[in-house]
Amino acid sequence: MCGRFALTASPEEVREILGLMELEGFPPRYNIAPTQPILVAVASPPAEPGSNRPDRMAVLVRWGLIPSWVKDPKEFTLLINARSETAIEKASFRAAMRHRRILVPTSGFYEWHRPSKESGEPLQAYWIRPKNGGIVCFGGLMETYMSKDGSELDTGCILTVGANRSISEIHDRMPVVIQPQDFSRWLDCRHGEPRDIVDLMRPADEDYFEAIPVSDLVNKVANVGPELQLPVAPAPKKQKPASDKSGDGQMSLF
Repeated sequence: MCGRFALTASPEEVREILGLMELEGFPPRYNIAPTQPILVAVASPPAEPGSNRPDRMAVLVRWGLIPSWVKDPKEFTLLINARSETAIEKASFRAAMRHRRILVPTSGFYEWHRPSKESGEPLQAYWIRPKNGGIVCFGGLMETYMSKDGSELDTGCILTVGANRSISEIHDRMPVVIQPQDFSRWLDCRHGEPRDIVDLMRPADEDYFEAIPVSDLVNKVANVGPELQLPVAPAPKKQKPASDKSGDGQMSLF
């Protein structure tokens, strides 16, 4: 899954990779958490003939998708991720997969390795970023929820896929990565069907990401500084006690 991510690139860098005409300034964000506003790119409305307006634009949505048919959001599970394998059929995501696919620009994401209780090993956080740096865009979905009083709230989630071999050592899921050459096809919901972009929902190449052990500072939403991404030595694995092989019921010294 993807429960925290960061966007520390400059607005100019984000505007360039997404091909936007303009983008308001924003500060670097090192610990983006569910329910917070996130920057996403969506397909622009159809342009007038001869217009040179970009075919995508940036909007802010709340991270945590609310399907339009939900009656009370307070009683509905927060949907920060959607499994790509079932999103086309699942009621919560079906309409968004067909009509409202988005791109979520990030500098990387955080994941936690959660060993079994039997192992005795501690939880370890990782900062996972592209090996070559830069911005990575995750595939996502968007819904506009209308409350009883008529107010509207744009919401979104990130699609996930089974992790590649390297990331699976940390977690069994990872975000869907959409490459720049596929941005237009991913966002184009006016032509074709969701089944036509299934090939884009696949694990990233083995050498695309690097995973850096970091401290547990990222666990607290209040921590928002660059120190969250400083490398730390991973917690040592707990060694199993040596078994007694002396055969006489006493501990052997040799």
